[in-house]
Amino acid sequence: MPTNGPQIAIPVPARNAQFPWDEFAAVDYCDHNYQQLRDDDGEILELVAGWFAQETGERSAGDAIDVGAGPNLYPSLAMLPHSRTVTLLEHSASNVEFLRAHTAELPERWEPFWDVVSPFARYGDFAKARALLAERVQVMQGSVFELPRSRWDLGTMFFVAESISQDPAEFESAVGRFVRALRPGSPFAAAFMEQSDGYDVAGVRFPATPVGRQEVRACLSAVSTDLRVERIEMRPAPLRPGYTGMIVAVGRAQ
Repeated sequence: MPTNGPQIAIPVPARNAQFPWDEFAAVDYCDHNYQQLRDDDGEILELVAGWFAQETGERSAGDAIDVGAGPNLYPSLAMLPHSRTVTLLEHSASNVEFLRAHTAELPERWEPFWDVVSPFARYGDFAKARALLAERVQVMQGSVFELPRSRWDLGTMFFVAESISQDPAEFESAVGRFVRALRPGSPFAAAFMEQSDGYDVAGVRFPATPVGRQEVRACLSAVSTDLRVERIEMRPAPLRPGYTGMIVAVGRAQ
């Protein structure tokens, strides 16, 4: 039966396409997040670099991809010793421009990040890493939601799936698309901001889907094997308001 009472509007989560990604202030974001190596980022990077070294050994894993690279180059450094090519997939035009400039000659600010990776590499010199990154990297503009299946041999996706939409369905789709873009058996690493409610970059608000270890494990369990999910405490202090820590997951694509 019809009712005459007030109708309650149910909030609709904002989706990825509703946000001005091409205007993302890449330099501001990088300066705020990666001006120096934080303890929590260092813990994530050491875990991931160790995982890739364990899983690939002395051999090259082949072609690597970092999905949604943005202004963060440390996932690429973690894969560099094990890859003949490193594709940086990025949707935002401003981030693509940033990546092309910064991978042509990796700035010195990334040397402390490389120092975490270098014990797991066959070479330790930052100058060598800088030269190899410029040689091996290719920046490609594209969407996580349009990734081909079974194309790459090694992969990372850091702070992307939960940070591009408020819609849990888009979060789950991004996670699935990332892992399925890897060949079966390929090692991967993914990192997430825990319980993020969104973030500001140069005065522009961008979305997030709040997730914890349970949501991350549920999504990845459907598409991976040998899965390990760890919670990382914020150290030394939160980067910004509105999140409770970080989560890192490593495993192999099914």
